[in-house]
Amino acid sequence: MAETRSGLPESPGDYMRLALSLAKQSPPKPTNFCVGAILVDEAENKILSTGYTLELPGNTHAEQCCLHKFAAEHGKSEEDVADILPKRTAIYTTMEPCWERLSGNLPCIDRILSTRNGANGGIKTVYHGVSEPETFVGQNNGRARLEAAGIQCVHVSGFEHEILKVATAGHVRKKEP
Repeated sequence: MAETRSGLPESPGDYMRLALSLAKQSPPKPTNFCVGAILVDEAENKILSTGYTLELPGNTHAEQCCLHKFAAEHGKSEEDVADILPKRTAIYTTMEPCWERLSGNLPCIDRILSTRNGANGGIKTVYHGVSEPETFVGQNNGRARLEAAGIQCVHVSGFEHEILKVATAGHVRKKEP
């Protein structure tokens, strides 16, 4: 991985590679995608927090873990994370953030959108490696919601095959006829 003098990734591809390594830490289950995410201060090229699916107790998603851990590190609740995010915050996630959760938990799209209420305008860019497959909740309309709120969505290409392989670990595979 290419690194800057600070030892951090220097390109979207480098961050996506790192997010993919986090996704591999997610315990495979037939009812979840294994996803990795990184919260980044783009102005400082600084990793603020990382997360992966099921890293924290409960049915937690990668983006949720990132936001929760960053908030906790600053003595805040996840609901108050918007107040402490830097002006140029981005999130890298191996899979497009979910727009609906069958578990009843707050979808990651809504978590990201709620950061816009902070003093610095919250998350400005979402970098994703693949669109969410329609496996659990059908077509994901989250990208349109993010873009309508002024959040830039950027597809980081070149990782699709590996991301989907990791994301669907633990899923029941249909046998070929």
